[in-house]
Amino acid sequence: MIFWISKISRIQEPKTQELINSRMKEKQQICILGSTGSIGTQALQVIEEHSDLYEVYCLTANNRVAELAAQARKHRPAAVVIANEAHLGTLRDLLADLPDIKVYGGARAIDEIVEAGPIDMVLTAMVGFAGLSPTIHAIKAGKKICLANKETLVVAGELICQLATRHHAPIIPVDSEHSAIFQSLVGEDCNEIEKILLTASGGPFRTKTMEQLATVTKADALRHPTWDMGAKITIDSATMMNKGFEVIEAKWLFGVPAERIQVLIHPQSVVHSAVQFHDGSVKAQLGVPDMRLPIQYAFSFPQRLSLSGQRLNLFQHPLEFFEPDPVKFKCLALAFEAIRRGGNMPCIVNAANEVVNRAFLDDRCGFLDMADIIERTMQRVEYDASPSYDIYVETDNAARRIASEML
Repeated sequence: MIFWISKISRIQEPKTQELINSRMKEKQQICILGSTGSIGTQALQVIEEHSDLYEVYCLTANNRVAELAAQARKHRPAAVVIANEAHLGTLRDLLADLPDIKVYGGARAIDEIVEAGPIDMVLTAMVGFAGLSPTIHAIKAGKKICLANKETLVVAGELICQLATRHHAPIIPVDSEHSAIFQSLVGEDCNEIEKILLTASGGPFRTKTMEQLATVTKADALRHPTWDMGAKITIDSATMMNKGFEVIEAKWLFGVPAERIQVLIHPQSVVHSAVQFHDGSVKAQLGVPDMRLPIQYAFSFPQRLSLSGQRLNLFQHPLEFFEPDPVKFKCLALAFEAIRRGGNMPCIVNAANEVVNRAFLDDRCGFLDMADIIERTMQRVEYDASPSYDIYVETDNAARRIASEML
């Protein structure tokens, strides 16, 4: 179980609570990795709403240089980093009249900026494997991690757990499901978890047949019924690979084996997830589909701050739950297989999935072909039961190459 979950989710010691309260009176300096994406932009809304508590120290993006420059003009961070160095010159030109904002480029610059002394917390909202290295650097620097990059734990969960414990780096989940589980565990001390109930909307294809899935398009897949997310995660939701990754993430965050994590299709997306304890009691977190809430809770924990927006009206929402079909949603089954195998197998699945996800968005791969290519990649990449960081990097490269060859 990760350091923050095991140490801070319990009822606070008086001195610990006093320290948290005193720090909340100061402006917390936040670094947002992936500020131009869905999570990043909503995090900036939270910071704006509580500008007396939070301040942006650094913003980063991969390719969206114009959006990053616009955010920098509005929020005036100390630094900005564009991961794709090809855009560094453009970013410098766009911000040339703001000399107080330091402008950097490249993956190494992102690794270095998260270690900056003034930073209190790092929101890891980068997409994919690219989020692993800067998260590791932030953990080693002892920063509070607000984790929105699920691939970090999917790829290297054991390594991240070890580092977080060793460096006393607090980690709070931002995914709505894991935030719900975390909120359900606060105050439960060491009470035994019998089962984690991980909810899933079922995406846009919950009621479609296999025959219908064979002809769906990216436009169909991008029409998520309840959540407004980035393209990559929306496609992962449609295949349910996203839910498979969340099972892996929950295993590491909460120290619960995969066989005690149950996925429930919940189309209304009102119950964000729940915990069943060994006395049979179930605690759940409910709310409207609004990612600002888990983002803000990660920033402010253990305090709950006011948040503008819609409130849940249970009179308007029936609550339905269904079992997922592992045949129709093969990606979910493959994720459970990766958990069972362990080692570098989840890394293989993640890399192959990133390749086929991008190919589907580029019209180079059919919807059902994605799972088939991932499965064949799992069979071909060399398995390592006890991978190091370097092995994870080698595995990621090999899986991407093999999956790309099969397109």
